[in-house]
Amino acid sequence: MDLVIGPLDLSAHVDEALAVQAVAFGLGPDEVAVRRQIVLRHMTYPGARALGATAGGDLVGFVYGMPNDRTHWWSTVVEPYLRANHHDHWLDDAFVITELHVHPAHQNRGIGRSLITTITDSAAEPRSILSAIDTESPARALYRSLGYRDLARQVLFPSAPKPYAVMGAPLPLLRR
Repeated sequence: MDLVIGPLDLSAHVDEALAVQAVAFGLGPDEVAVRRQIVLRHMTYPGARALGATAGGDLVGFVYGMPNDRTHWWSTVVEPYLRANHHDHWLDDAFVITELHVHPAHQNRGIGRSLITTITDSAAEPRSILSAIDTESPARALYRSLGYRDLARQVLFPSAPKPYAVMGAPLPLLRR
């Protein structure tokens, strides 16, 4: 099937995107309902944008992000961890990758790489930051291959069962 990566009206396609995220991230219906409200709120923020990957007309992956704002919830949680590691300046002039998910049946085909590089290529900010579960995983390997490095580890988000790592990279991302 032909893969197409392009702009995604995430507000209009939130349920399709969250269906991908639910499978990729193992989310239950209650978690999906909460995330639905979060995604819809995020898409109202200045500069928020999303890309989708479609195959045969079906959404198989998506990414969304926005310019960082220190008053947003995510920033208020990660800031003390970054400050403790002398990296809190990364919260300024940064484009945050809020979510990046590819359906497991379509992983390991370069879709995640294409999504993240395409969305950051159009960022006005000089750097990108994100958080990922703090374990060795294909996602963390992808981020490292793009130039992201750990800025803080063992970051605890309220209600998250596992610790996260905050990673940052200068833009444009590396191409390997």
